[in-house]
Parts: sequence; C-alpha cells; structure tokens
Amino acid sequence: MSEVLIKSPAKINLYLQILDKRDDGYHNIKTHLQLIDIYDHIKFKLSKNRNIYIKSKESYLNNEDNTIYNAAKKLQKYQKCNSFNGVEIEVDKNIPIGSGLGGASSNAASTLIVLNKLWNLNLSEDKLMKIGATIGADVPFFVYGKNAFGEGIGEKLKEVDMIPDKILILNPNIHCSTKKMFSLYDKFLKNNKNISLSNQNHFWNIYLDKNQNIKNFIINNQLEEKINLSGSGSCMFIKYKNKKDIDKIIEKMPSNWRLFFCKPLQYSPICYIK
Repeated sequence: MSEVLIKSPAKINLYLQILDKRDDGYHNIKTHLQLIDIYDHIKFKLSKNRNIYIKSKESYLNNEDNTIYNAAKKLQKYQKCNSFNGVEIEVDKNIPIGSGLGGASSNAASTLIVLNKLWNLNLSEDKLMKIGATIGADVPFFVYGKNAFGEGIGEKLKEVDMIPDKILILNPNIHCSTKKMFSLYDKFLKNNKNISLSNQNHFWNIYLDKNQNIKNFIINNQLEEKINLSGSGSCMFIKYKNKKDIDKIIEKMPSNWRLFFCKPLQYSPICYIK
C-alpha cells in the first residue's frame, strides 16, 4: 500500500461541561461526542524522501503550523533508520475551520492512523491516542473512532451508541479559537461566580455575549430550547426527526449562514483502515 484516500469526519458535542482548570493549562471536562457525516477528504501518498509535503487550497495548510504536519512529524521519529519515508498529503477541506466540529483534530487523527499503516510502524491504538493527546484534546477521540462520553481533557473515552436523530448544522461563518474561548471562559467565571451556566454547553453564555446578532436571532425566533452549541463554537446544531420540523426555522436563517443536513455515524470511516 503506497497511496490511501480517506474521509475525515466531523463531530458535535451533544453536551460540554467544563469542570476545572488543570496545572498544565488544560481544562477537565465532561462531554458527549457524536460523529457526523461531514467530511474532509485527504489523500496520502508515500514518498521515498524524508519530506512531509501538504497541498491544499487552504493556505494555512501549506506550511508547518498545522495539526496534519504536526501529526506526521511526531510519527516520523518512530520509523526505522533503514526505512525512513516521507509523505505527500492532499487535503480537500469541507468541515468549517474554527467551528467546533473538530476538523483539525480529525485530520490529525487521520494522519496518525494512515501513516501508521503506510510507514509500517505497527503502533497500537492506545499509543496513537497518547500521541494524539499531545496535538489536541479531541485527537484521541477521532483515533478511537467511536461515539463516546469523554472526560479528563477529552482523552478518557467510553463508547456509546449513536443518537437516533438527524442533525442540522448551522454555520454562521465566523471563526472561534478554542484557546481564546477557554481564556474568555476563565475570565467570565471569575467575574460571574454565581451565574448559572447552560447545561448543554458551558461556552453558551460567552458565545452569545460575543455574538449579539446570533443571540437576537435565537431569542426572536424562540429557539432557546432547540438550538445547541458544538465545542467552543462557532457552529450550532438542531436535532430533528423529520425535515418538516425545521422548515420554518430554515426559512428564517440569515442568508450568509451555511447549513449542513447531517446524519449521525456509529463509527468513523477511518476505523476500517486501522
């Protein structure tokens, strides 16, 4: 095997609770992670030199400061001296960036799993998950490849069944930095010690305070009990059974929002190449 084309899936957080801040700067959380059928497409091609080359229409991927390159570089040190290979990686992005859907983490996990095969490293899933945790908190989940309850920073996982609902993803075309959102959360909590946080997602208050137009849309259309936030944002989601349940909501959506009609996945497509 010298070339692999894979689908790298997205996720939503059905709920996300932040427990406390750790000494290492991360936060302990509790969350329910659900895989969904929005995909980035990534092609990996083995090369005989030691270079890691990434090609994409997304300019930020055409350098070394991204999770895909980071994952490949971390794995490269496990190669044997007599079989030191590089890789050419072509990325077609579809998962919105800075959206709370886990695209960067999913891409990193895909890279770890595929290169473990292409480079014949034979590292265990547990080892790949530990390497993934040094790249990003959601990477172990995508290596795991199954819906899960997550604890710790998100690396302690327990498999659960997929939800029965269909999912409408609402992308307001804004970017949310996870690092910045956690920083804002810490400041928010310090200044509002007695405030009641959303049971669905502890970032909700901060997200809505930062985006008054979104807050007004939700309130004006009485969507407080229907709409949810994934990760640290920016994407929101609504669970539904039949499309008629959301038709009226869709009609009222701002014209610059991007919608994804999704189904839940039981397993990541990446699982099948482990």
